Amino acid sequence: MRYDLLKILLVDDNHYMRVLLAEILRAIGVTHIYEANDGAQGLQMMRDHDIDIVMTDLSMQPLDGIDFVRLLRNSPDSPNQMAPVIMVTGHSTFARVNEARDAGVNEFLAKPLTARGVIERLHQAIEHPRPYIRSADYFGPDRRRRNDPTYKGPRRRANDR
Repeated sequence: MRYDLLKILLVDDNHYMRVLLAEILRAIGVTHIYEANDGAQGLQMMRDHDIDIVMTDLSMQPLDGIDFVRLLRNSPDSPNQMAPVIMVTGHSTFARVNEARDAGVNEFLAKPLTARGVIERLHQAIEHPRPYIRSADYFGPDRRRRNDPTYKGPRRRANDR
C-alpha cells in the first residue's frame, strides 16, 4: 500500500493522542497528516483539504466523534459523505461500538493504540471497503460484516428476497 499518498485527518481534543497517532502514521510512511481539535474543526479541515481517511476520537468537546460522523454522513453541506472513518477510543463497550457503527463509522480502534492496530484498520478501510447503504434512517457503510445467504430471519435486505 502506498501510505505516502494518503491524506489522513486526525480529530481528537487530546494533543498527546494526536501526536502519538501522527508518529505511528509517519513511521509507516504517511506524509500528509492534518489535525483538528474537535469535530467542528474537523469538518472545516475536510472542506479545506481532500481527505482520504478520518481517524477520530469518540469523546470530545464540544462536538464529539459520534456527532462528527453523523454530520459527515448526513449533513447537506458535508465535505465528503463517503470518507472512511476510523473511530479511536478507550470506550469500547458494546453500546458505544454499536452507537459508532449506527452513526456510520467504518472501523473501530480501541485504545491503547498499537502500530499494528492502526495498520490493520487502515488496510481494512482501504483494501476491503464495505458498500455504502442508504435507508430511511441510515447512511454509511454496510453495518454487517458478512453476507449469509442462508439467513432466513426478518432483517434481510429488501433486494435479497
